[in-house]
Amino acid sequence: MDATQAIGQLIDFMTPKFGTLIHTGPWLTIDQQRIDAFAAVTGDEQWIHTDPQRAKEQSPYGTTIAHGYLTLSLLPFLTQSNHPDYFSDNYPGMRLRVNYGLNKVRFPFPVKVDSALRAHTTLASARALDDCVEVIYSITVEIQGEEKPACVAEFVARLYP
Repeated sequence: MDATQAIGQLIDFMTPKFGTLIHTGPWLTIDQQRIDAFAAVTGDEQWIHTDPQRAKEQSPYGTTIAHGYLTLSLLPFLTQSNHPDYFSDNYPGMRLRVNYGLNKVRFPFPVKVDSALRAHTTLASARALDDCVEVIYSITVEIQGEEKPACVAEFVARLYP
C-alpha cells in the first residue's frame, strides 16, 4: 500500500469517530513529591507549589497546588497515548506519530496536592495533508470530586504512513 492509500484508509477509519469520546485514562494522584520534582526541573519553585506550610497559611486554596504545566506534561500518561499498543490499535497503516503542538490550552481549576486526575479524549477532526494525516484531539483533564476541569487542551498530532 502506498502512502496516499494509507492516508485515505486512516481518514476513513477515523471519520465516523469525529466528535466522540475515544478514551478515558487512568486516575493519577498528584502528590507533593511529584510537584516538587517538577518545580526542580523547571525552576518554577514558587511557594504556592513547593511550601506546604506557607500555602496552608496564605494560599486561597489552603494547600499547595500543581503547576498547570505539570498537568499538561502528564497528558501522554493520562491519555495512555504513550502505551506500546496505543499506536497500532488506533492508527492502522501508520508507522510514526509526531506531537505537532497545541492549538489552545486552559487551566480552569487548580490541582490541589493529593488530587486525582484523569483525562477524557475526544477525536475532534482529522485531515489529509500531502504526506501525513493531521489529527486534533480535545482533551479534558478531570479532577476527582470537582466540577471544573484542571485542563482543557486541543492537541495536534501528525501521523505518517
